Amino acid sequence: MLSTEITNTSFIASKSVGTVSAILMLPDNAKALLVLAHGAGAGMRQKFLEAISHKLAEHGIGTFRYQFPYMEQGGKRPDPKPVIYATVRSAVETAAKLAPGLPLFAGGKSFGGRMTSSAAAEEPLPHVRGIVFLGFPLHPPGKPSIERAEHLSRVTVPMLFLQGTRDDFAEMSLLKPVVDKLGKFATLHVIDGADHSFHVLKSSGKTDGDVLSDLARMTHQWMSSK
Repeated sequence: MLSTEITNTSFIASKSVGTVSAILMLPDNAKALLVLAHGAGAGMRQKFLEAISHKLAEHGIGTFRYQFPYMEQGGKRPDPKPVIYATVRSAVETAAKLAPGLPLFAGGKSFGGRMTSSAAAEEPLPHVRGIVFLGFPLHPPGKPSIERAEHLSRVTVPMLFLQGTRDDFAEMSLLKPVVDKLGKFATLHVIDGADHSFHVLKSSGKTDGDVLSDLARMTHQWMSSK
């Protein structure tokens, strides 16, 4: 069984806002490292991110979770996009230095994934081979649209969309055409019965643990092909 080294660290998000916290989880014989951003309303220690990080470690995938400045400071309103993008870029650069030689990927849960791809659309993220979305927030609940996906056509690395069929932030009838239009750059893996938090109903016959295992397995399989 793999053992995993957990290191609490920090890095400078941007010159204007200073330092933010981060957690590096690196399993023995790590095969890759995923820079993992949190959702809009919960930080890097959110239960789901903790759980998926441990599941990924079982597949030899390390994670570098980090805080956006507003979350580090206890705020609720996300930072301006230039600060967010600078933080994403700095997190990627820091992770690359902490685990030199490992294939590097980036992404995140909901808002964190979208901000990662938005930053990459502005300018490619150094060393990053692909982007992983743990629930891409295509639109606000009850307000179906695809405007939030406009930037994805400017991303120059492969993208993995991990999405539940009960996700009210992304109607599948809208998301599938978005992914199809991206062609070879995009892969969609659908979790039947999962919501935006990847919870499933008991009636589905699956558990949240089953879903986590599926997410980690698919992520590992996809990364191995990049």
